[in-house]
Amino acid sequence: MHNLLGTIESKLEQGEDISFKEGCELFECSDLLSIAAVANRYREKLHGKVTYYNWNLHLNSTNVCEADCLFCSFARLKTGDPEAYTMSVEEAHRWISQRYRPGMTEIHIVNGLNPELDFDYYESLLRMIRRDFPALHIKAFTAVEIHYFAEKFAMSYTQVLEKLIDAGLGSLPGGGAEVFSERVRKKICRDKANSQQWLEVHRAAHNLGLKSNCTMLYGTVERPAELVEHLLQLRDLQSETGGFQAFIPLAFHNEGNRMAKLPSPTGMDDLRIVALSRILLHNIPHIKAYWVMLGIKTAQIAQSFGANDIDGTVTEEKIYHMAGSRSPDALSIPELRRVIEAAGRIPVERDTLYRPIDLNTEGSYQQSDNRYGGSAGLAILAS
Repeated sequence: MHNLLGTIESKLEQGEDISFKEGCELFECSDLLSIAAVANRYREKLHGKVTYYNWNLHLNSTNVCEADCLFCSFARLKTGDPEAYTMSVEEAHRWISQRYRPGMTEIHIVNGLNPELDFDYYESLLRMIRRDFPALHIKAFTAVEIHYFAEKFAMSYTQVLEKLIDAGLGSLPGGGAEVFSERVRKKICRDKANSQQWLEVHRAAHNLGLKSNCTMLYGTVERPAELVEHLLQLRDLQSETGGFQAFIPLAFHNEGNRMAKLPSPTGMDDLRIVALSRILLHNIPHIKAYWVMLGIKTAQIAQSFGANDIDGTVTEEKIYHMAGSRSPDALSIPELRRVIEAAGRIPVERDTLYRPIDLNTEGSYQQSDNRYGGSAGLAILAS
């Protein structure tokens, strides 16, 4: 095993790709701490002691979705079902207004595939945000949603993206990738965009100059080799386009869905995926330990297993909480910074495109009542 880790570390130093066989061997290795050490050294080569976070909102303007994914606890199949909802653009404006604070830099929008909405709804939603909340970078609509728009409204991916960019779209989130294995997708998410369509949407976005994130769902019915293959397909697209900013591994949560008999991944599973992601995705700059999904404590530990981002304030996340997440609905910036510092890392606030915010010439952060404390900083928790 030490020979394998030595070979892998040498490849990381040289910027060489890890092979499929080596990736599978890593998944089978029982010495997780040695793998973590390799991942952490590469993480620190790229980012030093820094852990990034941002001040963001999560808006889900509709959970009506005609896709019937077995693992999903958020979606409702049709309007009128219990807990189904769709915000009007005016209601979305009111929702944002109640939660927005000066200094926030991002709004993250992911929705269900709602057959009742016209494309104008999405354009109007983005235009409203750009007009009335111009400080918010709009990271919106997964590749699954873009594919759905293209099919429903008879447009190419590029045409959909161009219209959304014109309305205010700034980047794409990484959701909907699940696991690229078609064997797995047929079992858990057979009626939405397939793996090649997901990749093609991101290729089209990158070719238009949009940055995007990428994800992988783990802990359902996949095999280790299928996870390795998923990661290598992301790596290969990144080699082609350079458009991925961050990879976010997403753990299956088993409450409120039809896969409740499956156990959720353990903390060791979570940390292994973070470490292996950092090693296999050597050309994707950032690995995010999404605290909403992992829990705050595991996200802290992940900062020494290859992750260099913990996400942000996340006011207010629905998808994972409806699946049983026990994490808070939001964190204040002072709390995020405390969590990062307690992990032995240097907290650096970023915008969506990973540009540091309020960095002064000495390399330390300017603190203000508005951003780092006082009533504005803590108001996120009360919103």
